[in-house]
Amino acid sequence: MVNFNGDIRTDDQRFLDHENRGLRYGDALFEQLRVAQGEICFWEEHYLRLMASMRILRMDIPMKFTMEYLENEILKTVANCTEGDPKNATHVRFTVFRNNGGEYLPVANEVSFIIEADRLPASFYVFDESPYEVELFKDYYANAGLLATLTTNNRILNVLGSIFAKENGYDDCLLLNTNKQVVEALDGNLFMVNGTTITTPPILDGCLNGTLRHQVIAIIDKLEDLILKEASISPFDLQKADELFITNVTVGIRPITHYRKKHFESTVAKSLLGKLNAVARFQKN
Repeated sequence: MVNFNGDIRTDDQRFLDHENRGLRYGDALFEQLRVAQGEICFWEEHYLRLMASMRILRMDIPMKFTMEYLENEILKTVANCTEGDPKNATHVRFTVFRNNGGEYLPVANEVSFIIEADRLPASFYVFDESPYEVELFKDYYANAGLLATLTTNNRILNVLGSIFAKENGYDDCLLLNTNKQVVEALDGNLFMVNGTTITTPPILDGCLNGTLRHQVIAIIDKLEDLILKEASISPFDLQKADELFITNVTVGIRPITHYRKKHFESTVAKSLLGKLNAVARFQKN
């Protein structure tokens, strides 16, 4: 189900053309959301990140783009996807792009939006204990800087990394920046556990400024038995870790089980996922 500028359309309806700036220049950004029990998980943080990202990309923010308006549009789209049953969890992609016109220099900065919704199997985050093997993707490198923290439509590095992973039998890849530091996975932020210390790459290294990253950091900061560090991670550090896990808004926390010859446990990741579900439920109450 698709919502284009407030109008609900079926998946087979075509409404974009060859002049779309998201297609031509990657002049677009998106938020991935999870909707459960009729509520958008961590909606305020998603909304604030969307507004900040639009300002960074010099997009005009329409006066109607209030939290309430966009929330209503998202839930309207979800209702059509779930046939009105709030028990059905939904994955939502909210894309905003600059309107047609111009070449690199746009003729104006007005925007349009698309909301896509697809059902998820569970209304809460489920811990996946199946094997999950990763490898470094070293063909190309991520750039550090402010633009790297945004979820723009320029995801060619993630596309090529995904193809590499499939061709070589891996479940995921870890991306390196130009300083050869590990910054994130293809579809989420990376956390490394060593004893009671949990390390995640800093934003300045070029990782995505993820909503679930913030939530997990906030949870760890409140725990007396764990210490959170934002510090660079080298490929050599991965071999010494007790656990590695990935976070994103769709799956919550995904433990990595294998990297090269190293097998990882998932005790801390499993405990944090339970606390993450508790935080998500609390925000909806």
